Amino acid sequence: MIDIATHNDTAYKRLPLAKIKRAAENVLNGENITAASVSIVIVDDEKIHNLNRQYLNHDYPTDVITFALAEADDSDENGEIDGEIYISVETAREQAQEYGVSLTNELMRLAAHGTLHLAGYDDATVEQRATMKQLEDRYITW
Repeated sequence: MIDIATHNDTAYKRLPLAKIKRAAENVLNGENITAASVSIVIVDDEKIHNLNRQYLNHDYPTDVITFALAEADDSDENGEIDGEIYISVETAREQAQEYGVSLTNELMRLAAHGTLHLAGYDDATVEQRATMKQLEDRYITW
């Protein structure tokens, strides 16, 4: 069973939560994950800065932070995962302008990016970042 919850913890009232959820669902379906519980929380820069400082020892805001609460055992065919994804709407807005895309597109990309992390992908190297970017593009256009 796949359970994805979206929460808007910002003053922005008109966020595309259904599309953000769909991007995460597309990743889980595309990666053949059939059991997952994912919470996607849209926050402001102040909140994500605090999370980044508290849990990752980075003293700056960022676009997305993913916390895997439980990861699938490699022998588990169901690929069950449990995690939280925090996305800064303010940073997403700035990046959308920088990349020439809509805020909706950028929020979907960040949701896909966080979900890919939960699915086991990393972005520490140039090759890994390229792979994740390719997958993000695929899953936000499904």
